[in-house]
Amino acid sequence: MTPQDNSYGILIAALGGEGGGVLADWLVQCARRHGLPVQATSVPGVAQRTGATSYYIELLREPASGSAHPVFGLTPVAGRVDVLVASELLEAARMVERGFVTGRTTLIASTHRVYTTVEKMHMADGRQDPQRLADAARALARHAVLFDMEAVTVKTGTVVSAVMFGALAGAGVLPWPRSVCEDVIRESGKGVQASLAGFAAAFDEAAQPSIPAAEVSKDALQVLADAQLLSVLQGEWMVRLQTWPPAVQLLAAHGALRCRDYQNDRYAQTFFDHVQGLVDATPPAASEALEEAVRHLALWMCFEDVIRVADLKTRRSRYARVASEAQAKPGDIVRVTEHFKPGVDEVAAVLPRALGQWLVALATKRGWMGKAHVGLHIRSTSLWGYLMLRSLAWLRPLRPRSLRYAQEHETLGAWLAAMRQVLGQSPALALVLAGLPQVLKGYGDTQVRGRENYARLWALHVAPVLGGTADAEQVAPRLREALRSTLADPEGKLNQAHRAAPGPKAQPVFWAAKAPPRETTVTPRA
Repeated sequence: MTPQDNSYGILIAALGGEGGGVLADWLVQCARRHGLPVQATSVPGVAQRTGATSYYIELLREPASGSAHPVFGLTPVAGRVDVLVASELLEAARMVERGFVTGRTTLIASTHRVYTTVEKMHMADGRQDPQRLADAARALARHAVLFDMEAVTVKTGTVVSAVMFGALAGAGVLPWPRSVCEDVIRESGKGVQASLAGFAAAFDEAAQPSIPAAEVSKDALQVLADAQLLSVLQGEWMVRLQTWPPAVQLLAAHGALRCRDYQNDRYAQTFFDHVQGLVDATPPAASEALEEAVRHLALWMCFEDVIRVADLKTRRSRYARVASEAQAKPGDIVRVTEHFKPGVDEVAAVLPRALGQWLVALATKRGWMGKAHVGLHIRSTSLWGYLMLRSLAWLRPLRPRSLRYAQEHETLGAWLAAMRQVLGQSPALALVLAGLPQVLKGYGDTQVRGRENYARLWALHVAPVLGGTADAEQVAPRLREALRSTLADPEGKLNQAHRAAPGPKAQPVFWAAKAPPRETTVTPRA
C-alpha cells in the first residue's frame, strides 16, 4: 500500500438471515456522518448451508480534497481488502481461500461453526478441523481477532450483525469513534437495547481479548443433556470435560455414559481418571492417537460378560426392537427364546477371582476347557426365563470382584501405561497401539482367540519397544500390518502358525507329592 492510497475496503462475509445487510447499512451511515465518501455493494451467492452474501464497503480514510470525486470498486479484489469480518469460521476460511486475507488485512471472525451439508452427509466424521481453519487465518492475516460471536449473541439477546459491528469498532479498524456507531444503532429504532448490549460486549472482547475460558463443546453438552443426568452429577462431569480438547470431550461424554450404564457412577469416574492420564501424556502431534485411545478405552471398560449379556437381553428397549423387527401388530404374542452355550471359562469369569482361578485350574487339569458346554434355551419373554436372566444381571455389584474383571483390568492397566509412554515417544506407533484392543471381542471361543491375538501382537511388536530393544518408528508400520491381518483372520490361523513356529516352547510342569521312604528290615547274621 502506497502513502497515496487513501481507499479503504471492508468485506463482510455472512450467512443468510444474520443481518449482514444491516451491518453494511450501519457502516455506510457512519462513514457519511464522518464526512467520508463511501460505496457499498452486495454480491449474492449460494452456500451449502443457507444463502450467503458478501457485502463490500469501500470508502476513503480521509475526506476527499477539493472537488475530487473518487471512483470505488464494485467488488473486492484479492490483496486489496483491509478488513474482513466473518460471522462464522468456515466463511472466514472461504475468504482466506479466495485470497482476500493477506498481510494487509485485519481479519475479524467468529470461532463457532455452522456445519455444511457435505459435512453432515459424511458417513463418518466429515467436519472440518476448526483448529486448522483458525491457524490458517492467523498465519495469513496481518492481525486476527477471533472469538465466539454466537455466544455473545445469545448472551445479549441480539443478532450477530450487532456483534460484528462491535468487533469492528473494538478492533480499531474504523476511522470514526465508538460514539458514532452507537448513535447509528440508536437511530435504527429496532431492538436498540439488545443491539447496544451486543455491540458493547463484542467491542470489549475485540479491544481486550479475554483469555479463552475452558468450555464444554456443544456436542458434548447435548450428549449430557440427552442423558438427563442429575444436575449435581452433570456439573461434576462438565468440570472434568472442560479442560480437554473438544473431540476428546465428546468421546469422553459418550464413554462415561456407557461406563455408568455398564456399572455405576464410580466406574464412570474411573474412566475419566484414565482419560486424564492419557491427555496429560499427549503432545499436540498425537491428538489423533489420543482420540482413538479414548474411544477404545470406553469399549474395553465395558467388556461383554454374562452379566452384561443378561442385562441387555432383558431390557424393555430390546423387546420393543425385536417386536418391531418381527413386524408384530398390537395384540400379537411375541415369544423370544435365547440360545446359550456356556462353558467352564464363562462360569469361572463371573465367580470371585480366587474361586474362578481354582475352577479354571481344575478344568484345565481334567481336560474340560473347551469341551464342557451346556446348551440352554431360555425363553426371556416368560416369567421364569426373565427372572433367570435378571438374576444374572443383578450380579452387577459383584462384578469388580470377579475373575474376568481382574483379568481385563490388569491387561487394560498395562495398555494404558504403554500408551502414556508411546504417546510422547512416537505418535505413529501410539495411533496403532490405540487400536490394538480391537482384537479383544465377544466371549467364549471368540474371546479366547482374541486374547491369543492380543498376547501375540503385544509380545512380537509392543514389548520390544517398551523394553528399548526396538525402534518405535520402525515398529509402527509392522504393527499396523499385523493388526490388519489379525482382524481379517476370524479363525485364528495366525495364532496356530505362531504356536507351530520353531523355537523353544513353554512346557507345563506338574508337581506330585514325594513318595515316603520304603521301610526295609535287615536280619542280622547269626
